[in-house]
Amino acid sequence: MAEASKQPFLSGSYFYVNLMARDADNNAIELTGRFTSVSGLGMEVEYEVYTEGGSEFPRYFYKETKPQTLVLEQGVVTQADNVAKLMEGCIQGQMIPLTGTIELRDSFNHSQRSWAIIRAFLQRYIGPELNSNQAALAVSRIELIYNGCL
Repeated sequence: MAEASKQPFLSGSYFYVNLMARDADNNAIELTGRFTSVSGLGMEVEYEVYTEGGSEFPRYFYKETKPQTLVLEQGVVTQADNVAKLMEGCIQGQMIPLTGTIELRDSFNHSQRSWAIIRAFLQRYIGPELNSNQAALAVSRIELIYNGCL
């Protein structure tokens, strides 16, 4: 409990996302923005258990990593046309892998923690709900499928 009290309170913190890719024409596509919520930062590995006759101790063999869903919510993407390029690539059947980092930043824009994301693919995009009486964020939700973070 004493260790947790030493951590700074991160009021006004946000997640800075910087993921990059190249399309089929070798043009750079950058998914950069600030998000208030990020979930799915993890990794899951499946093992095969093998026990030899007469042995008390099972052996574990790596089988595969299980895909995870990275969810970016309530954010603003600095270049919205790049999201459109990613969606266009998906419609055309192109797998465009995104690689980069996600950083937790405090209200002073200092990085507190970062995660490396490798080969993430756009799975779902949900834009803002349009309501003339209410201010809306540029992105409501982006879902990416990937094999885990580092």
